[in-house]
Amino acid sequence: MRVKSRLLSSFLKAKIGSVDITSEVQNFIMEENFSAGIVIISIKGSTGGITTIEYEPNLMKDYEELMEKIAPSDKPYHHTKTWGDYNGFSHLRSSLQKTSLSIPFVNGKLFLGTWQQIIVLNFDERDRDREILIQIIGE
Repeated sequence: MRVKSRLLSSFLKAKIGSVDITSEVQNFIMEENFSAGIVIISIKGSTGGITTIEYEPNLMKDYEELMEKIAPSDKPYHHTKTWGDYNGFSHLRSSLQKTSLSIPFVNGKLFLGTWQQIIVLNFDERDRDREILIQIIGE
């Protein structure tokens, strides 16, 4: 068994900025000559998220509308009393979405469906540079 890690940095827009990192993850697996195992992707911070979805503009609009219904950005949150910032909705969205994801791979290929991509999200009320850790465990 081997373990390899790579750190990515990505600039993401506010509220639901997103980027598809599927090809970066797949390329890393291939570059390191792994055949089977698990890749773990994690975003640093408590206002970001990672998921798989069909990364298509209209579906991403639907996703943004869903998050706005679940944790509205214009609602007052108790969190503001603690820090004076207005990103309580961001922390709630992150806790629901989660900040890490694991995906198996077989024969050097991610075990994903045709329309399934790995995306990283920024839920914060401001643009952010995000650090993303990709870690491969396998052979």
